[in-house]
Amino acid sequence: MVPVGETGVRLGQYNHRALWLDSEIDAVLMLRDQGLSYGEIARRMDMPKSTVWAVCSGLLRGKLPAGWKRRNV
Repeated sequence: MVPVGETGVRLGQYNHRALWLDSEIDAVLMLRDQGLSYGEIARRMDMPKSTVWAVCSGLLRGKLPAGWKRRNV
């Protein structure tokens, strides 16, 4: 079962264009909660600073699933 949005598109690491695993996104959010800057998190996680900012601000990976569907992953 994979999470899907309102339009039926897969969310998170199950999306066909996803570059980061859900565990990596969770680590970014945890590091930000610990008070690290976007630049420090980007260096530790080896991802662009703009991606870290987008994750922390909710622009990237900020959707909640509208449902779950059985899909081949």
